[in-house]
Amino acid sequence: MANRRLAPASEQPQSFAFSPENAAWAKTQIAKYPEGRQASAVISLLWKAQEQNGGWLPRAAIEAVATELGMPNIRVLEVATFYTMFALEPVGRFWVQVCGTVPCDSCGARGLKEMLEARLGPAGHVSPDGNFSWLEVECLGACCNAPMVQINQDYYEDLTPESLGTLMDDLAAGRPVKVGSQVERQASEPLGGPDTLTDPALFDGSRVGAWRKRFEDTAKSGADEAAKADEAKSSEQRAASQPKPARPDAGRAAERPVTDAPAQRAANGETPVKPEDRADAAETGRSTAKGGAPREGDADVREAPAEAVSKDERAGGDQGSQAVPDRGTVPPQPEASGASEGEVAAEAEEARVADALAALPTDATPEQKANAGGTRPPGLDAARAGQPDDLTRIKGIGPGDSQRLNALGLYHFDQIAAWGRDEITWVGTYLAFPGRIDREDWVGQAQALSGTGV
Repeated sequence: MANRRLAPASEQPQSFAFSPENAAWAKTQIAKYPEGRQASAVISLLWKAQEQNGGWLPRAAIEAVATELGMPNIRVLEVATFYTMFALEPVGRFWVQVCGTVPCDSCGARGLKEMLEARLGPAGHVSPDGNFSWLEVECLGACCNAPMVQINQDYYEDLTPESLGTLMDDLAAGRPVKVGSQVERQASEPLGGPDTLTDPALFDGSRVGAWRKRFEDTAKSGADEAAKADEAKSSEQRAASQPKPARPDAGRAAERPVTDAPAQRAANGETPVKPEDRADAAETGRSTAKGGAPREGDADVREAPAEAVSKDERAGGDQGSQAVPDRGTVPPQPEASGASEGEVAAEAEEARVADALAALPTDATPEQKANAGGTRPPGLDAARAGQPDDLTRIKGIGPGDSQRLNALGLYHFDQIAAWGRDEITWVGTYLAFPGRIDREDWVGQAQALSGTGV
């Protein structure tokens, strides 16, 4: 697979903005998701940005999508670099994506890649005439017709290096080409055509009702009645000559005399337990953990776990283990583990905001929702000395978030560092992500950046 990196700075445009038509389209995509979940539209907006920019995504387009959705740039960059459907460098007029996973590789994809490299150069480079560029990608979902490639929006399957070269020549010359299988295969049928279910009787209707006609013919001849009478007579004769036992054999335990068991020995007037079994079960030493005098036949006391326990010592297997508390002592509580303080605070914040919003109408404004749960932090009319702090230095605040905070009169780290619980709740609700400020510790980061932390 090719490395997923942005194009060099020399090829990056200075800016990017959606056209009016695409901007209106983007609004409709964002509106499909509930408030606070607008980030779910990131793939749709990246795809439209790539389409508008000639088939590839520059850094400026990724940042524009991040601003549109109020996401940190790195979050959108993670999506763009993960999916090979997004080209991060300029591509040719025809972008050839070669599937390189196991089915295609086993059926000849290596030959396709070798041909493309010989014709166009290394993956990711545009041919001198600007017509072609190519890239190896993950599975494209046409495994039955491997090997295959995707060129722009179309699939071309059952390829060989020669047929792919001819296909590229036709595309470059503007001649019509056939999409799909290049060997006249229909859908995903076996190579060479269908070879199953070829009997016409399976689907031409000739067998429909055949069973009914057979039974009707039998009833007319009366042969079925005679057969039933013969069968009944035969059954009666068989029952008279070969009667079955009243108790069936199946499902019952085999009845065999028990041998050498205590009950059988006692019934025969013998000692229930054999002397050798009694000797094997006897104790080999006298346990000092038991009260009372030793019994007749007990051997000398051995260094055994029972003796160690009777002397308040650890048994051999317990040497080195932790001390056992006294029975009257309340066991200590286990140390808290799992969620961090920020996560606990975030979950509590989300629950508190959810309760506050439940009483509001669905068409309440962001400010009305924020006022229901917290207190708006004091803001400034403008940044001090006309120089706002770069709020994106706080992890979790992207360019879009920074602009929205500035619109609230929040320009400096020390303003965020002074937030209390009510201010955190208000801002988190207003920005439609309650709990995130605690999870990412905006206040703690702001205190460190402003030098106001303890």
